[in-house]
Amino acid sequence: MTRPISLLVLVAAACRAAALSPEMVFPAGTTLVARELVVDGTRLRYIDVGRGLPVFLLHGLGASMYAWHKNIASIASAGFRVIAFDNRGFGFSDQPTTGYDNAAYTRLAVALLDSLRLADAVLVGHSMGGAIAAQVAIEHPQRVRGLVLISSAGLGAWEPLLFRVIRWPMVGPLAAGLRGRGVTARLLRSTYADPRKVTEGDVDQYYAPVTREGYGRALRGVLRQFRTDALKQSRLDLIACPTLVLWGEHDRWIPLSLGRALAAGIPRSAFLIVSHAGHSVQEEAPDEVNRLVIKFLTEGLPRVPSDLALGPPSALSSSTIRLRKRCEAQGLQSKSITHHFGGPDGVRGARLRRREGGSHCAPGGGE
Repeated sequence: MTRPISLLVLVAAACRAAALSPEMVFPAGTTLVARELVVDGTRLRYIDVGRGLPVFLLHGLGASMYAWHKNIASIASAGFRVIAFDNRGFGFSDQPTTGYDNAAYTRLAVALLDSLRLADAVLVGHSMGGAIAAQVAIEHPQRVRGLVLISSAGLGAWEPLLFRVIRWPMVGPLAAGLRGRGVTARLLRSTYADPRKVTEGDVDQYYAPVTREGYGRALRGVLRQFRTDALKQSRLDLIACPTLVLWGEHDRWIPLSLGRALAAGIPRSAFLIVSHAGHSVQEEAPDEVNRLVIKFLTEGLPRVPSDLALGPPSALSSSTIRLRKRCEAQGLQSKSITHHFGGPDGVRGARLRRREGGSHCAPGGGE
């Protein structure tokens, strides 16, 4: 079984398409300017635009700051300073041989805040970036003003067979060479509810970093060292800042049940489902995500109560189910989270107000 896989990898590696030239890579063609900064021994490529409350964007596995290309300008124009960067090993930042475990990425995020002289910021993380952002909020609460977790890892995630093969001791280095443009396109399309929305330009931007010499080594390092289930459910209540949890309705990489569980464990959280979107919800439904994130930054951030995201009973913990039943017995009802954030029919969610310091019910009809 190993030999055929190895042959397949070698053949595929030999069939790579030409990548974009460096002068065509995002943010080329926009008013944004990419900069470089050495942080914790790693040269990072980043964008820093706008003025106001800092909003720190962390992309997911295999992505780059291009994952936010439909969000940066909108958030900045709403009156915020937006920082997006290619994380260690990805995009066009350095690809060292080590530094791909959860703790290392957490240190790097805090070190970047230090380098930019930011006392704190709102962290917005997608997928793997969400797990990193949540870990920063747990370990360095004074550095996180607010948190937005978009289809976030942390409690687990699905991964394709190729990723599992890359971890194998003998075949892994060869499998990491399986990075033709067709593979990139298939993986990217799998993160959308409607794969037809992925353009050839999107594939080009995702494929450009894949052709770099150190990409395979870096990807293998992340897949072997980074845990997508490293967030302990029992530690989520250490996240003290207001938190918005956004999920694509048709996310095939991280199921809605994990999104509900994540939100249920964070004391001051709001959980929203974006309809007709998959895992890369900020790219597939950017207008809706931008509206909700800006709404959270301008209205929800200073006034989000202690929320408990509720979903179908099958997706909830036993303690959450008991809390819901107790509240129902007292005649208290949950209300749509869209009432709080003013969301349209395309966004769904529910919340149940909870007093600070305990799982006590409070009427859900008002603030």
